[in-house]
Amino acid sequence: MLTLRYRRDELMEDHDYAEPQVIAGRRMHGGFLADGSYQPPRTKVRGPAIDAWTKALRDRGGELFDADASLLDGVRLPNVAQQRVLLRNGLGETFWNNLTIIGKIEAKGRLLADITFPDLQDVIVEDISEMAIGHLNEGLLVAHGLDEGGLPDQGIGGHDEMWFVARDLAFGAGAHPDVDPPENIARPDDERRIPELRPEIEGLVSFLANLLLIEFRAELGFSETQAVLRTPDLWGARAEKADEAADIIGRIRTDEEIHVSSLRLYLGEIRACTFRTVDGGTISGAEVIDRFWHDLVRWAVVDKPALEADQQRRVLEERIRAHAEADRVLQEFDAAAA
Repeated sequence: MLTLRYRRDELMEDHDYAEPQVIAGRRMHGGFLADGSYQPPRTKVRGPAIDAWTKALRDRGGELFDADASLLDGVRLPNVAQQRVLLRNGLGETFWNNLTIIGKIEAKGRLLADITFPDLQDVIVEDISEMAIGHLNEGLLVAHGLDEGGLPDQGIGGHDEMWFVARDLAFGAGAHPDVDPPENIARPDDERRIPELRPEIEGLVSFLANLLLIEFRAELGFSETQAVLRTPDLWGARAEKADEAADIIGRIRTDEEIHVSSLRLYLGEIRACTFRTVDGGTISGAEVIDRFWHDLVRWAVVDKPALEADQQRRVLEERIRAHAEADRVLQEFDAAAA
């Protein structure tokens, strides 16, 4: 018989680690089992719970929300080959900035652990007490947030600190100036798409869908980062440390697997539910999500990447123009675009 109800302390439970994850003298979350395998934090019960809720959803005729490789489309600048051109020509600031910015964005994800989200049971007809969406405020979103931003008061780093340590291993601490994330490019409209629901409920569903897109698309960037770090001729005497940095990013990718699977589960459960509307009627969860998903994907996969690439192109050209052999480097950079 499936266990489908969990306490908060259960969903926050760690594995029994044989060895904690310590990098360059700094304690990070997660750890290693006796066989040396890495285990993400707070997944001893959370992982099996996600599996149980997924099976229960399928037993009811539902399915995880679809997320496939099409969500990874869109221009990326610079790509892996272009990063290599920059690094080979002593222009490592762009890659350094990428690692720094990702770490700072990850740190912002800790807000998931610091706020209380609306209770979906208030507006869903079906009993959700044995669903994942009935546990969002019972540890699931808190665990997700702590994965991203860690437990700084306990001296335990999350993904934010892991990115910074990986950066410093590859480059050396302080190799380039600190940098903050650029101002986010907002969607051109903020119209409500599900006025039948209370604004905070629509906001929660939209938030979960956006988060899935962010987490899913991040996977490609993380794998590209590893590819750059594992290019030995880029790093000279620091090649071994850069390879270690790639291993750290690999652990982050392992941590992120439960984020993607859980978000697909939340949205799959929502699609299979029925919502009460503000006028006393009902609307299917499938319609709730389908109303905005297509536009959201187009913005995240087509429109926004093109705008970001245009911004980045101007920054990179200016950076390359400061090089003593700017014309050659720019030619190599453009040739690597294919």
